[in-house]
Amino acid sequence: MEEHVGALWHKLITRASDNQYPGASIFLHDIQKNLGIYFRALGGDGGLQIEIADATENNSQRNLLQRIAGTQKKIQLAWRDERALKLPPSIAWFDKKSLNTDLYYWLASLAAVQDSVLTTTGNTPKIATDKNWFYHNQLMTLAALTRFPGIQPRYQRLLQAHLMQRPEHNKLRHTEAATEAAIQQALSSPGSIKILPASKYPPYPVPLWLHPDPPITAGSKSRLDNDLAPLPAEQSHELEEIARRQAEHVKEPETDGGLVTVRMENIFSMAEFINLDRGTEDEDDIERAEDVARDLNKLSVSHSGKTAKTRLKFDLDLPAADCDDTILNDGKLLPEWHWKKQQLLPDRCRIVEMIADTAEPCQLPDHLRQTAKRLRAQFQAMTPARTWFNAQMDGQDVDLDAYLRYRSDRAAGVRVSVENLYREMHSGARDLACLLLADLSLSTDAHINDTHRVIDIIRDSVYLFAESLQATGDRFSMLGFSSRKRDPIRIHQIKNFDEPYNASVRGRIKALKPGYYTRLGAAIRHASELLNNEANGRRLLLILTDGKPNDLDQYEGRYGIEDTRHAVITARKMGLLPFCITIDKTANDYLPYLFGKNNYIVIHHAEKLPQTLPLLYTQLTQ
Repeated sequence: MEEHVGALWHKLITRASDNQYPGASIFLHDIQKNLGIYFRALGGDGGLQIEIADATENNSQRNLLQRIAGTQKKIQLAWRDERALKLPPSIAWFDKKSLNTDLYYWLASLAAVQDSVLTTTGNTPKIATDKNWFYHNQLMTLAALTRFPGIQPRYQRLLQAHLMQRPEHNKLRHTEAATEAAIQQALSSPGSIKILPASKYPPYPVPLWLHPDPPITAGSKSRLDNDLAPLPAEQSHELEEIARRQAEHVKEPETDGGLVTVRMENIFSMAEFINLDRGTEDEDDIERAEDVARDLNKLSVSHSGKTAKTRLKFDLDLPAADCDDTILNDGKLLPEWHWKKQQLLPDRCRIVEMIADTAEPCQLPDHLRQTAKRLRAQFQAMTPARTWFNAQMDGQDVDLDAYLRYRSDRAAGVRVSVENLYREMHSGARDLACLLLADLSLSTDAHINDTHRVIDIIRDSVYLFAESLQATGDRFSMLGFSSRKRDPIRIHQIKNFDEPYNASVRGRIKALKPGYYTRLGAAIRHASELLNNEANGRRLLLILTDGKPNDLDQYEGRYGIEDTRHAVITARKMGLLPFCITIDKTANDYLPYLFGKNNYIVIHHAEKLPQTLPLLYTQLTQ
C-alpha cells in the first residue's frame, strides 16, 4: 500500500512541477532529414552532422514544486561543436506543436550563422564560452534575421510565446531582476545590451539561444564492448535515442581490500563517497542498467578482466590521446589533410604493407559454394563474346577474304604486298580495373547475431566478390586495412592485380581478422595510387566498411571526416570512381558529405552483404 501511494504521489508532484507540454512534443528523429537540408541551405557547414544533445546540469533557481519533486535538475539546450550540431531529442517548451517545430528550425538558423559571427567578433573558437554567450547569441540572432528576412515571422512567434513563459522581473530580487530584464530586452532587441548584469543565481534558461556553456569534448568515439568477450544477444543492449555521453578514463578501483578499516560512524553521507564502482556482477537487469546510464552526468571507463552480466552499447566522448608528432622517416609516407589549417601536411602517415604468407591455401567454404556457383553463372554472361580480328600480320588462321583479294590483285597485274593475310581470335575483355578496400578495424569483431561477427560477413563478401570477378575476367585487386594512429597504417594484401585468384588467395581471405582503427583517408590515398597505375579506361575503387573514420588521436570526429573527404576528392581528380558500401545504420548522416549522394550504399541487413556486393558491382560496371 505504501509503495502504491508513493508511486501516485511521485506521479502527481512530477506532473505538477513540469513546466513543459509533453502533449505538444516534437521529436528530432521525425524532422532530422529536413532539418539537415534546411541547415545546409542556409549556408551551414556541410561537414557537421545533426545529433542528439546530451542533457546538461541546470544551475538556475528552481521553484518549490520542482525542488520537492526533484525535477529540472537537467536541461536540454542546443549547441554546436567542431563535429556536430547538437539539438534536443524532443522539444516541448510550448503548448503548440507548430511552435516547437519552429524552435527546431530557429536553432538551426542560429547555428548556420555562428561561424560568421564568431569570425567577425574575432573569436576563433567554434563554441561560445560562459563569458561571451550572452552577447554572441544576440549577434547570431541579429545576423540570422538580417541575412534571412523570411524567418522573422517565425522568430516573432517564438519570442512572444517565450516572453510569456519567463518570470516577471519586477517580482524577483534586485540582482535577479536586473539580469532577467536584460535578457528580455536582449531577446526583444538583439544587440542592444553587451554585458549581462551579475546575479547570485544563473538566469532562467533561454531555449531560443544556443547553450551558454556547452560541454567541450574531444569527439572521440568508443564502444564499451570493443575489446570484450561476446555476450548472448539478450544480455547486450544498444541504447537508442541517447546522446553521445561524456566520459573519462579511470583506473580500476581496488576491490580486494581485505578487512574494513573505516569506522562506519565516520561516513556522514552517501554524497561524500565519490569513487564508486558498481561492479561488473552487480547488475543483471538491462532496463535498470539503462536507467542508471541515462541518469549519470559523466561515465568513468576502466579496464577490467571480469565479465559483466549486462552490457550496454553507446557512443562516448573520451579525451583523445596526445598527438604523436615523431618524425616518420621509414616506410611509405603519405600526406594527410589538416582541415583547420586547410593544407595537406606532407609525410604524416606511414604505410606498412603486409601479407599473410603463413596462411594455408584452402577451398571455398562449403556454405558459400551454392551461392558462388549461381553468381559465377550470372557474371559469365557479362563477359563479352570472343571475336575474330581480320587482316592481321600474324594469326591463328588464314583470312580467306584478304587472301582472295590478294590473289585477284596479283592475277590482274596489280603489285600488292604480302601482308595482313591472317586472322586471330581475341577473347572478349572489358576495359575495367577494380580495387576492393576492406575495413578490418576493431569494430568488425562485434556480433551481428548469435552466430556471426562483422568480420565473418566481410570474409564471405570478399570470397564471393573474388569468385564473381574471376568469372568475368576483369582485372581486380583486394586489400584490407586498419591503423594505430598515423604510424602505422597496416595494409593487408589479399590479391594484387597481376596475381591469379587461387587457393592461396582464398587462404589469405580466411586469415583476415579484426585489427585496430579506421584511418580511412590514408588507406584511400594508398589504394588510389595503386589503382591509378592501371592503364584501364575505367577504374573503380570500392570501399567496404562498417563505420566512420576514427583513430586514437585527433583523427576521431571532424578531422577524420575532412581528411577522408579530401582523399576521395583527390581520387576523383585522378579519374577514379570511389564508391562506398557500408553496414553502418547511421551512415546516411555523414556519407553524403564524404562521397556524394549517389556514390554510396547502406546495407541495413549486414547478413545480406555477401550476396549484395557482387550484384552491386554489376550495376556499377554496366
